[in-house]
Amino acid sequence: MELAQSRARSGAGSGNATSAPWDDMIDRHLARLAVERGLSRNSLEAYARDLRDFHDFCRCHAVAPGAIDAAVLTAWLERLAARGLKVTSQRRSLAAVRGLVRELAERGVLANDPAGALKLRPHPRALPRTLGYSDLTSLIAAIDTTTLRGLRDRAMIELAYGCGLRVSELVGLRLHQVELEAKVVIVLGKGGKERLVPVGGAALKALRAYLTARRKASHDQISADGRIRRCAGATPAKPDSALFVSRFGRAMTRQGFFKALKGWAGNDPRLAWVSPHTLRHCFATHLLEGGADLRAVQEMLGHSDISTTQIYTHLSRSHLRKVHREFHPRARRRPPGGGETEG
Repeated sequence: MELAQSRARSGAGSGNATSAPWDDMIDRHLARLAVERGLSRNSLEAYARDLRDFHDFCRCHAVAPGAIDAAVLTAWLERLAARGLKVTSQRRSLAAVRGLVRELAERGVLANDPAGALKLRPHPRALPRTLGYSDLTSLIAAIDTTTLRGLRDRAMIELAYGCGLRVSELVGLRLHQVELEAKVVIVLGKGGKERLVPVGGAALKALRAYLTARRKASHDQISADGRIRRCAGATPAKPDSALFVSRFGRAMTRQGFFKALKGWAGNDPRLAWVSPHTLRHCFATHLLEGGADLRAVQEMLGHSDISTTQIYTHLSRSHLRKVHREFHPRARRRPPGGGETEG
């Protein structure tokens, strides 16, 4: 009933701005986000999908921009839930639409902002799944480093795990962002924010081996017919070129790294579930289990809000409980027949 009333009001609004095409408004809003918030291309694409979905909903129900109200937004959220979207996906969609609706209110298309009071039910955040150090070591050891591809993949995995990089940050690295002598990598994170992350010994060794092999392979070679050819994936190492390249000489993509990681993990059925983001989870979890400061981990991960980093403290606490039960003499109780059982 409320949605029907909103459709009836769809012709009302504030002048020509109300009848502005949806596509123009969405494109203008995305351009504003790109400039004001510096969102990455991946984030902008996600926002665009959510806004197009909301546009389709409004078009199906004949709701003009100037007629958007709480009833329309509530009905749209109910549709998302009916489609089986997770609460996390609903929250992301709502965040995207909230921004657009807020802009419509600022421009006078809407008399007020009906999205401000909308809230989704709270939901427990799922703990990220991680690998133990032995499993991670087995994964890395399974990589065939007798080939340039294997050296590249090992360097990527070592850097992703050793520095806690997002996959987009990893594949976006340029040669000049890695300071081997200083043992740091300059990472461009979400919103174009720059951060400095230390590079450990294992990652440094893998990087040096890969870059040495890449430089060697990039030397011009003379084929039997006298023509110059280059080895696959052996793009010359210029300062502004991609750090990791495919066999075609182009920068590695997120999909390319995902496929490479899955290929090596496939050697062990227990690791079939591993994804590139698992390496980032392992980085944070293993640091905290080793006693690292939460603020330091937040800085290295590039989290703007420490509450995002705090999810890893739950994993760390479970590790501490396990250690406590195993080693503390009073953490076990003696059964009547003797021996010890966990308390």
